Amino acid sequence: MADGLCFFSKDSLIVKHPKKNPLVLRMAVLIFVMVCGVYICSVCLRQYSARSSERLLKVQVVDRPCEAPTVEPSEKPYVHFPKPKTFSRSECACNPVRYFAILSTQRSGSGWFETLLNSHVNISSNGEIFSVKVRRSNVSTIVETLDKIYNLDWFTSASKNECTAAVGLKWMLNQGLMQHHEEIVEYFNTKGVSAVFLFRRNLLRRMISILANSYDQNAKLLNGTHKSHVHSTHEAEILARYKPTLNATLLIPNLRQVDEMVMKSLEYFKSTRHIILYYEDIIKNETKLMDVQDFLKVPRRNLNSRQVKIHRGSLSSQVENWGDVEKTLKGTRYESYLQEDYKM
Repeated sequence: MADGLCFFSKDSLIVKHPKKNPLVLRMAVLIFVMVCGVYICSVCLRQYSARSSERLLKVQVVDRPCEAPTVEPSEKPYVHFPKPKTFSRSECACNPVRYFAILSTQRSGSGWFETLLNSHVNISSNGEIFSVKVRRSNVSTIVETLDKIYNLDWFTSASKNECTAAVGLKWMLNQGLMQHHEEIVEYFNTKGVSAVFLFRRNLLRRMISILANSYDQNAKLLNGTHKSHVHSTHEAEILARYKPTLNATLLIPNLRQVDEMVMKSLEYFKSTRHIILYYEDIIKNETKLMDVQDFLKVPRRNLNSRQVKIHRGSLSSQVENWGDVEKTLKGTRYESYLQEDYKM
């Protein structure tokens, strides 16, 4: 009887601790894995969403269009915000830029005038770009070159880059400008380019300067070096010693040809935004330089140049056959060129 009781007790103990069901354990593990997976996915989605929002915000800040300053409606086509491909304008990205072109003829003071403009901290005039023939070989190359200049991707010693407020070039009338004037006028009006005309009133002085400069290209009077412009009075005096002889027979036809070309250029480009300047007026009246700065919408500054004028004094002292020149021009529309028009 005692043995039976003991056996019963052992059986009772076995019944109290049955084996666990493996299906329940598997279900528990599966549920745990699913919960963990959902949690991890939710965390990842929140981080991705935050990064996407941040990236979108950055894009919106960078691509936000610059707002033009308060200007007259008629001036808005001439206010630009170029985006150079070769550098970043950084904090100056929303500084407005004006496009201009100095339209002139050789030996009219354009080199001197350009150095004056480039002495302004906000003006970049990139020189006589189209003196290189391949750049003016056709309209396409001209437009391509202009686009590069006005997008601030043309680098010269005059480039101010980031904070440039006015950018342009010097362009001679005989460098494709007159030949392709219709397309260039259209480009100026479409792109908002302002024209700065610079001529000489006294075309006889210009002719003397051209002949003297042409002579020095071969003679190289300055220690075997040709210089179109000089920075010392000593060099200027050496170059001024040469007195050209003018062809009296061709004198009036040559003056008329230049005069007509200047008049044509003014007619061709009359639809553009432009200002007309004369070399003699700038020398006699420095306020003309203020007019140019106002035209380009840059802050007024005192402009300066290191260039020294080569031919000074009366014209009679600069020409070898002055008597023939005087006799040829007297009684003609060009007689006024014989008179002293300014003092230096």
